[in-house]
Amino acid sequence: MELIYVLDILGTFAFAISGALVAADKKFDLFGVLIIAFVTAVGGGMLRDVLIDAHPINWIGDLNYLYTIFAAVVLTFLFKSKILPLSKTLFLFDTIGLGVFTLLGLQKGLLFDLHPIVALIMGMISAVFGGVLRDVLTNKVPLIFEKEIYASACLAGGITYLGLNYFGLDNNIIFIISASVIVVIRVVAVRFNLQLPKIKDDLFSK
Repeated sequence: MELIYVLDILGTFAFAISGALVAADKKFDLFGVLIIAFVTAVGGGMLRDVLIDAHPINWIGDLNYLYTIFAAVVLTFLFKSKILPLSKTLFLFDTIGLGVFTLLGLQKGLLFDLHPIVALIMGMISAVFGGVLRDVLTNKVPLIFEKEIYASACLAGGITYLGLNYFGLDNNIIFIISASVIVVIRVVAVRFNLQLPKIKDDLFSK
């Protein structure tokens, strides 16, 4: 089993756990928790595949994603109090998943002969829109719109991938470097509470 695929599954698991925890805090029933976990874990990739008309849809073509989501929900249901203290570990898996999802989405866009800019956007959608759908369905302002450097980290990693790919480097090396860029930016942003600037007043207002 390839390392990238293993990281993809770990990222799916972490995303599903985060969705399940949000739904549990909202007092959703077990079915509601399952739906939110599912949307969080594969919603971004599913939206990407619909937009580029890729078939089969990501989770339909590989049932391991569904099995991973089911396992995450069952573990959350049985051991929620034990999972909560593991927030740092889950954050690490979540961040790795963010990087892997971004680059896999970007690669798929390029495979479908999309313009690199469009493929870059597809990579970002793959990584962040599961969380957007989760937050919308649980009546929260999506994280990427409110605070923290999240989607922009995906863009930085994607641009790194496109730049290195232009020079014809080995794909595995490009993938590792680009994913590392996303992980480092995300970790540093959270560690030092870095945020993108917000529009408050006109630049030249008195």
